[in-house]
Amino acid sequence: MISGVALTSGNYTPVTRFILLGFSSYPDLQVLLFGGFLVIYAVTVVGSLGMMALILTDSHLHSPMYFFLSVLSFLDICYSSVVTPKLLVNFLVSDKSISFKGCVVQLTFFVVHVTAESFLLASMAYDRFMAICRPHHYGAVMTKKTCLQLVAVAYAFGGANAVIQTGNVFALPFCGPNQVTHYFCDIPPLLHLACANTDTAEEILYIFSALVTLLPAAVILTSYSLVLAAIGRKSSAAGREKALSTCASHFLAIAIFYGTVVFTYVQPHGSTKDTSSQIVSVFYTIIIPMLNSFIYSLRNKEVKDALKRKLHLYSFPCQVLQGCSLESSNHCL
Repeated sequence: MISGVALTSGNYTPVTRFILLGFSSYPDLQVLLFGGFLVIYAVTVVGSLGMMALILTDSHLHSPMYFFLSVLSFLDICYSSVVTPKLLVNFLVSDKSISFKGCVVQLTFFVVHVTAESFLLASMAYDRFMAICRPHHYGAVMTKKTCLQLVAVAYAFGGANAVIQTGNVFALPFCGPNQVTHYFCDIPPLLHLACANTDTAEEILYIFSALVTLLPAAVILTSYSLVLAAIGRKSSAAGREKALSTCASHFLAIAIFYGTVVFTYVQPHGSTKDTSSQIVSVFYTIIIPMLNSFIYSLRNKEVKDALKRKLHLYSFPCQVLQGCSLESSNHCL
């Protein structure tokens, strides 16, 4: 950090590139890390695209819950793709730099999609609340228009938060150190490189991170508290089991996502050289997008049944066609 006099007089050279140092302290493991993260990224993309295709093509999954799940899969691909490809390249090259504009773009798109996912998870919780606690009003409230509006609102919050957070960071002068102790352009390590007092910027980070995290979390906790109460009042064990099965996967995904995000952005930060912050970031930027496809498919009976139908269709197409022909003949008689 240079002196305030130098900044005032303009006697400094602005940073044009940042160097991403994430995982560079393990030179002997670069190829191994590349292979591991490449497999995770491939599973994320294939799993999320597969989930989207399954929901799109199976009429049994054309409901609000699975519409939101398809959007979640899209978001997982987006914000994982903002971070992972650059990380993979950096494992194999000596030049681990990113341009100033590239850093701005990466941070902007990352904040947009992470914030949108936070509000989308709240929409999914509200959907489960309506389905279980207000089943007679569910069809009238959770219409296609309402679902599209909820997704639009999630992206609107994402865009607004991205403008605020990105502007908050890059309005500061960067004039000397350019080594980011992270594997992507994240806010806390960038603030440590600014050549100015960052107290106000850190307060803005905490306030808006808390708003976009804790507000959806409050909706989620309220919705699921009411859901659990409603499940407890169900007279049949089968009804309780079915209701819990549709919500169990949501509980797990939400707990992992919000836990890691709160740890990274809402708590006060010390030194960004602590590798624990990078490990936590790996969870919500790379691991969680991969896990979501498994969490929502392997723990969901309807998704598993839809997958079995598709596998049966492609494994025994002749039997399916014959069955359709017989069914058509029966309708004609």
